[in-house]
Amino acid sequence: MKKIAVIGCTGSIGVQTLDVVRTHRDEFTISALSCGHDADALIKYAKEFDCRTLGIYDATRRIEVAAATGGNVFCGDDALTEIARSDADIVVVAVVGMIGLSAVLEALKCKKTVALANKESLVAGGAIVNEYLKKYGGEIRPVDSEHSAVWQCLRGETEFKRIILTASGGPFFGYNGDLSRVTVAQAVAHPNWKMGRKISVDSATMMNKGLEIIEARWLFDTENIDYVIHPESVVHSMVEFADGSIKAQAGSPDMRLPILYAMADAHVEREYKPLSIPMSLRFLPPDEQRFPAPRLAKDAIKAGGNSAVMLNAANEAAVRLFLEGKIKFTEIVDTVARTMDREQVERLSDASSVFDTHNRIYNKIYFN
Repeated sequence: MKKIAVIGCTGSIGVQTLDVVRTHRDEFTISALSCGHDADALIKYAKEFDCRTLGIYDATRRIEVAAATGGNVFCGDDALTEIARSDADIVVVAVVGMIGLSAVLEALKCKKTVALANKESLVAGGAIVNEYLKKYGGEIRPVDSEHSAVWQCLRGETEFKRIILTASGGPFFGYNGDLSRVTVAQAVAHPNWKMGRKISVDSATMMNKGLEIIEARWLFDTENIDYVIHPESVVHSMVEFADGSIKAQAGSPDMRLPILYAMADAHVEREYKPLSIPMSLRFLPPDEQRFPAPRLAKDAIKAGGNSAVMLNAANEAAVRLFLEGKIKFTEIVDTVARTMDREQVERLSDASSVFDTHNRIYNKIYFN
């Protein structure tokens, strides 16, 4: 029986992780839970899974959660690090944003297995995370469907030539309208996946694929990473080998599959909707003229240092402003590019330098 801690249990990935545990109670048990502000949901899940180690970022709800659950409740920044070091075999890091990096580093310091669904940890802190892996041990298992697919394709392999990520294209690939007039409602309406608002906007701008390219660079130790547009979201990624053969991992667009694979480290039997075969699948070239975000990500990899931190921070700030109705959809990536052009690339020495860069750039993005 594997003990699972879920950091970000009320978000999309966190909720689906709990669903996986519900259907595999002979394999997993929930040992710790944390969330940001949704105390009602945290209380509900704590009671359902008989979990007494809890965390909530919102300190004003701590007494309420403790009284309702009888649990040991951590709050503020300690909510993440205490859950990360708790008595769990696997720590699922499912929070959005840079805050996830602290939890990942703490879990690795405790030699735990991290099921990673927090992009920012590797995008901004990939070099630091790798240092912790070498120094302390532990393991990173990807939860993103694309990286899980690559991981599955590489099982049993020792070398490969190239990673080919797939991208749905989001809601606007092939869109003939004026992208500058795109609304928030349009941008968050992903055609295939049910996701949070921020990641849905990233998918719409194609920045999500750029962030995944940077993640893949750290997960699989290569810069040979390409991507194709695959609107059906059935093939989740591919790996090309030296002899020209290509492995692909396919499945219905259901995040519970990569979540279960990361926690079990195997293909465990589950209920699923079979793919309807034969089917028509398309693999199309990307349009980096209209959607240049992945190119910016590749530039950040080549620049090294804190370049990827700046890209991520500028994007987070710009997406927030778009969701608040303060900038246009097309200004998101323009702002990221402008910020990266105007800032000096610096070396990252430790985790604090990652957070320092992030905070500085987040509050200093360039609109014109």
